[in-house]
Amino acid sequence: MKSSAFSQEKIINVHHWTERLFSFETTRPLSLRFENGQFTMIGLPNPDGVPLMRAYSFASANYEEKLEFLSIKVQDGALTSRLQKVRTGDTLLVGSKPTGSLLLRNLLPGKRLYLFGTGTGLAPFLSIVKDPDAYELFDKVVLVHCARKKADLVYTRFLTQDLPGNEFLGDTVRQKLIYYPTVTREPFPVQGRIIELIENRKLFADSGLPELDPACDRVMICGSMAMLTDLRAMLVQRGFNEGTLREAGHFVVERAFVD
Repeated sequence: MKSSAFSQEKIINVHHWTERLFSFETTRPLSLRFENGQFTMIGLPNPDGVPLMRAYSFASANYEEKLEFLSIKVQDGALTSRLQKVRTGDTLLVGSKPTGSLLLRNLLPGKRLYLFGTGTGLAPFLSIVKDPDAYELFDKVVLVHCARKKADLVYTRFLTQDLPGNEFLGDTVRQKLIYYPTVTREPFPVQGRIIELIENRKLFADSGLPELDPACDRVMICGSMAMLTDLRAMLVQRGFNEGTLREAGHFVVERAFVD
């Protein structure tokens, strides 16, 4: 791998949310440009050969001076077994060519933007809910995050307190952002998988919004393969068309995964 393919950045903060989830912040190369919703390849130096790189979505917005990533902990994962042990001051390799399909420009104009994420699939949506363009383009931005347990609903304080209190975006966020967390494996005010909450209409009853309609609603999806498959099929059945870099559509799906 050529050195120009990535930069060497320093870890500046690590936060272990649970035994399964952690996030980390790094310095940002001056030359790096990305769109909110994109991912890049990151990895750790490998003295024995070519470094192992994996796709990670940016949890930071494209205007922030630092980079932020959210990760699972897999004890025998090729990269995550090592990545979960990083500390402040360690070196992280950050790819120089971000890409991805979760882009606002891949969606047709609409009234409402739904962000459906499971687990660490929340990450790209953290950058999007910090994007002023999202609120310029849509009347409502609905972030639905599904996790196994309530402890896995990371960034709740940021989404319910810090972002609404932001001096620049706060007023708009309070008017337009709806954060809707749900869990599947323990008692919680909202329980169930995302597709269940759509089909049984609970999501819309709770939010006061009408059911999904391709004439008005746009959707971004990121998370487990099962969720991606089920939601995509449901949307297509309801008349939604998938958007691409070549042609904007009613919904987009991110298919890049971390081990």
